[in-house]
Amino acid sequence: MATQASPVSDGRNEPAVSLFVERMAMTLAEGGLPRMAARVLMVMMTAEQETLTAADIGTRLGVSPAAVSGAVRYLQQFGLISREPAAGDRRDHFRLLDTTWYEDSLVTEGIYHRLAEVSAAGITALGGRDTISGHRLEEMRDFFQFVSDQMGDLLDAWRRHKHERTP
Repeated sequence: MATQASPVSDGRNEPAVSLFVERMAMTLAEGGLPRMAARVLMVMMTAEQETLTAADIGTRLGVSPAAVSGAVRYLQQFGLISREPAAGDRRDHFRLLDTTWYEDSLVTEGIYHRLAEVSAAGITALGGRDTISGHRLEEMRDFFQFVSDQMGDLLDAWRRHKHERTP
């Protein structure tokens, strides 16, 4: 009779990891990332293995490998994972390329700057900042512009902090 692996081994609590993957994926999906892509990304982030197959990912998520394929393509398009051949295995293996994707997404995509620009256009459409709604959007634009302006310094501070705490 086969024995089931313990849900907690070597300090890793698999039920808690699965819950984390789902919660983080839901949060990323609320921010605009497709839900399955977010789930696959989090499985890759939490894997101890360097590469995973679509079947590995599907097993961890409780979905078929076919359900993983679209998410994998999406993540490949954004340079987050790569598809690699494995010697002696006909299946493709996927590797997480850069675990600092969250850093780059804040700066290179410039979402806060774009939100400020779109807000500015909204102010104009509403008849200017002297209208009640225009004033609301002005406040929103100013907030997003402030965050955008601070993001580079914040990211530099994070990288210094990360370097200082790395042995």
